[in-house]
Amino acid sequence: MSTRRPFGRSGLDLSPLCLGGNVFGWSADEEASYAVLDAYVDAGGNVIDSANIYAWWAPGNSGGESEGVLGRWLASRTVPDDLVVATKVGMKGGPQQPKGLGRDQIMRQAHASLGRLGLETLPLYYAREDDPGTPLEETLGAFGELIDQGLVGTIAASNYPVARLAEAMETSARDGLPRFEGYQPALNVVDRAGYDDAMRDLCVREDIGVAPYWTLARGFLTGKYRRGADLPDTPRAKGIADEYLDDRGFGVLDVVLEVAAAHDATPAQISLAWVMAQPGITAAIASATTPEQTRELAGAMLIDLAPAELARLDAVA
Repeated sequence: MSTRRPFGRSGLDLSPLCLGGNVFGWSADEEASYAVLDAYVDAGGNVIDSANIYAWWAPGNSGGESEGVLGRWLASRTVPDDLVVATKVGMKGGPQQPKGLGRDQIMRQAHASLGRLGLETLPLYYAREDDPGTPLEETLGAFGELIDQGLVGTIAASNYPVARLAEAMETSARDGLPRFEGYQPALNVVDRAGYDDAMRDLCVREDIGVAPYWTLARGFLTGKYRRGADLPDTPRAKGIADEYLDDRGFGVLDVVLEVAAAHDATPAQISLAWVMAQPGITAAIASATTPEQTRELAGAMLIDLAPAELARLDAVA
């Protein structure tokens, strides 16, 4: 069993590794997804992250496939009592998932997610991205209705600008509305813009739990991308090449590989351990498509980076 960490003031205690569900129904079919989920729980993990739009981008999909796979897995298993399922609303996906955080949209999408997941309550429900066209009072009020009805446990935000997240916290306190107890930014050793000093300070000050995504830079930090080598034949390779395959990216990867060698660990494990060690972080989100990958990622929960190693990784980017 991995050590649990409090997720802000929510009362939820999460494992340091959160399993990303964006691959379910996409690069992992149903059987492969079940195997990954089983391996993750066996390794001591207890939080699975999905969204109402996953995986609308795959041919033949329309959105909600990840939640459907996860719901059928939940129905076929006896899961730990402390398992936390997280899902999201607000980002545009397929034809049934328009963008927005108005009351009607939140209500409709919450019930749809509950149906696909086969749950009576969504333990952790994220506003996937800010909706500047909807007053925060309306968004938080809708979440409050769901909480009062017992349909949602904890709410959180993702990808909000720091000023807007601060405004949301002020609105909750002023109007007696539920507050975002968690935040989900993009964060990895190469790219820290999503959790910069201002956002980190706000989350720490307000005791907001933080669960970053893209912790492996969409696969770049696994070490399978090397200087001068051909790109892997994967759905993400082209985007990774455009964003990370330069002198700066490979310079960061070189240091990650050196630290990994010192720990007899993989670069993915070291990259995740770095995220897990950052101020305010509750859990690092990462996806896997095989049980072997899942067990590898779970190994990051057992790694303690020395202060000098953390400082070296902090400095390289």
